[in-house]
Amino acid sequence: MKFDLVSAAESSRNRVAPIVSRRDMLNRCGMGFGLIGLAGLLQDDGRLSGQEARISSEPPLKQVPHFEGRAKHVVHLFMNGGPSQVDTFDPKPKLDEYHGKPISPSNLRTERKTGAAMRSPFQFSKYGQSGIEVSELFAKTAAHIDDMAVIRSMHAEVPNHEPSLMLMNCGDGRLPRPSFGAWLNYGLGTENRNLPGFIVMCPGGYPIVATQNWRSSFLPGACQGTYLDMAQTDVDKLISNIRNTSMTLVEQRRQLDLVQKLNEIHSQERQHPPMLESRIQTFELAYRMQSEAAEAFDLTRETKHTRELYGEGIHGRQLLTTRRLIERGVRFIQVWSGAGQPWDNHGGLQSQHKKLAEEWDGPIAAFLTDLKQRGLFDETLILWGGEFGRTPVAELPELSGRDHNHYGFSVWLAGGGVKGGIVHGATDEFGFQAIENPVHVHDLHATMLHLLGFDHERLTYRYAGRDFRLTDVSGRVVHEIVAAKSSGIA
Repeated sequence: MKFDLVSAAESSRNRVAPIVSRRDMLNRCGMGFGLIGLAGLLQDDGRLSGQEARISSEPPLKQVPHFEGRAKHVVHLFMNGGPSQVDTFDPKPKLDEYHGKPISPSNLRTERKTGAAMRSPFQFSKYGQSGIEVSELFAKTAAHIDDMAVIRSMHAEVPNHEPSLMLMNCGDGRLPRPSFGAWLNYGLGTENRNLPGFIVMCPGGYPIVATQNWRSSFLPGACQGTYLDMAQTDVDKLISNIRNTSMTLVEQRRQLDLVQKLNEIHSQERQHPPMLESRIQTFELAYRMQSEAAEAFDLTRETKHTRELYGEGIHGRQLLTTRRLIERGVRFIQVWSGAGQPWDNHGGLQSQHKKLAEEWDGPIAAFLTDLKQRGLFDETLILWGGEFGRTPVAELPELSGRDHNHYGFSVWLAGGGVKGGIVHGATDEFGFQAIENPVHVHDLHATMLHLLGFDHERLTYRYAGRDFRLTDVSGRVVHEIVAAKSSGIA
């Protein structure tokens, strides 16, 4: 029998190689004994069988947390770029005394060259029965100070935006990890299968490191955030292709059912790869969103009084939309200041911080008022802050801006079981470094999870042979900011 090597080679080049999964390959090698080792690998990364992988990638149903939580939803007001604590929620009179002079904590290493102390150009006043001092920048927000816990002793790890954003959002500044919103979606599940459980609003484009801020990483893809550019006011532009103008819902359903059958065949042949399963669920969610998303984002359905309360600005629209999404069961909503890093004011801080605060102050006050009036405040946990703060010393060559500061900065929390009218922790006399009751970002995450009903050490996901969690291998609950229950302390 004659064998043509050239023809055989050409045939081999032209033939499409069959796709063989790890399971198939090991099943065909050594009479299947390789499956023994494969079973251990699949068990290690949380996918013992194709069926379990298929189920794990679907949007999780409503779950029961470890214990009764105080909050059901989280709203993260993200002042990306890093607002200055000494100009907002941490007054430092010593800066007036030392303005233009070197100060003792100047040995703390900063990202850029800094010089003398720089006093705050803004006045602080006491608000509420608690008498907590707040800058004039947030005078309207401060009307709610008795319902807020201000943490003045936050600290992070490095003075750079990218790792600090990752740490604040995902609990790790270096490695790809799931975001807080993805963990919450995974842990609590969804209340409304017609809307994403995790929505991200950032007007004008992405912040620094873009979609990494709201990724699901190794958690099911259905847990990741859905991005919306709230600079768009037309619902059809806000959510691309939300309406199908060429087909009815019945026709779309028939078409989608066919696509899903083909996808299911494809998936079964490949042992249900999670990425494909996530795509299948995305198709289903997009179809279901047509029945509810357009209505949820239509602010004209609100009364004139409510729209005027929030104002016409973009952050007013973002927060009014946020309240509507909370009413419809969305778990986690992250509201950013805008593309890039708006609060990163290395120069011209007085004018830039004032402009940004004016855009936020009224809408935040309106949002908190609205939640209280509708009975949503107690079940909604609100976090305000940036990825870090700013130095009390000025960035050279002039006294007009501040550098990044991860040594000590401020955030505040409200609603959802938070003890109101308190200040926790403190920075030094200049506002440079946390020195009293320091709170790391892991501690903040542990506390928020506690308010949602989770033991942060038990909310884990097994991947690559390890049980991962949002707080990595550290974190403690800051019980001092947790409000007392009628039956005792949470």
